[in-house]
Amino acid sequence: MGPPETTFLLSGRPGSVRGAGRVRAFSDAEQAAAALRTGGCTGIVGALPFTPGNPVALWEPEQLVVEHNPIRPAWPQRHDVRVLAHHPEPAEHERRVAEVVARIRAGDAGKVVLARALELEVDEPLEPVALASAFANGNAAHNAFAASLDAAGDEYAGRWIVGASPELLVRRRGREVSCRPYAGTMPRSSDPAVDEQRAAALRGSAKDRAEHAFVVDFLRERLGAFCTELDAPVEPTLLSTGELWHLATPITGVLADEAVTSLDLALALSPTPALCGTPTDAAAAIIAEYEGSRGFYGGAVGWSGADGDGDWVVSIRCVQLGADARRVTAWAGGGLVADSDPAAELAETTAKFGTALSALGADPTLVV
Repeated sequence: MGPPETTFLLSGRPGSVRGAGRVRAFSDAEQAAAALRTGGCTGIVGALPFTPGNPVALWEPEQLVVEHNPIRPAWPQRHDVRVLAHHPEPAEHERRVAEVVARIRAGDAGKVVLARALELEVDEPLEPVALASAFANGNAAHNAFAASLDAAGDEYAGRWIVGASPELLVRRRGREVSCRPYAGTMPRSSDPAVDEQRAAALRGSAKDRAEHAFVVDFLRERLGAFCTELDAPVEPTLLSTGELWHLATPITGVLADEAVTSLDLALALSPTPALCGTPTDAAAAIIAEYEGSRGFYGGAVGWSGADGDGDWVVSIRCVQLGADARRVTAWAGGGLVADSDPAAELAETTAKFGTALSALGADPTLVV
């Protein structure tokens, strides 16, 4: 009998974490969190859905291996990728954006993150961990994740979520905690002069700065409730992830109670306004009206050790693999505020699809 198979992977600048096998699964978040807090398990790995209260995909692995280096990236294997369907079609997404912006202006919400999805078919089955290595190849930090979704129930049997999130939801090391929210986006250009102009435009964009401020304010309030100290800079920084420029803010704090685990924090912070909006309940209701269920897109993927330390990232720039490993769903969204432009929002989602398409070995311009 060989070693247990890898069922979880998370990679980035701090290193990589692999979970192998399953001791027991949790579809209820609070049961998993309680097992950690009471010392009843050696660690928890997996994924949280976008909608709190829906089944989670968490489990205690047989082995939890924490390493100081990210995974070795791999060149994407070339695949024949076919677009089966747009959800919704691009023109309909623009129409929906215009409608939601009108509702924001009318006071229904302050910000709403509206996403669209692609149903894809790949010519041969994909191996989740190998696909994660291809995602890691697309960014300098070698960010990547892969998590089995079996624990969420029969609907997710054989399915995986795989991607390369640049956005740290929360990290805990002892009593020190940190977040790095991303909100506000601009496509990059291969022309250095144009790329610099776009970066400057994003830095000075009132619309993008307002969108980003919603996220920082939310995290300052939610994380602050757990901390004796909290530092959240007023001015965001500018970061790139290969295809895109982002506004980002590093937030750090000191926990008041060291019994609070990284999973506890992830459950308290997800979903953030970076993937939902504000006020949270109003934005989530609008998203459900237009998109239906997001499943695990926009939730979180991560791990927590027996000591409570761990890392959770926002599940974006990702795909869900079907049980046949050939059917693939990819998502891309953008934050809408009162002065959002429908055509620009469509272009932003198109650029964001590039991360997944590149990792699949497809032409990133497949979506227009």
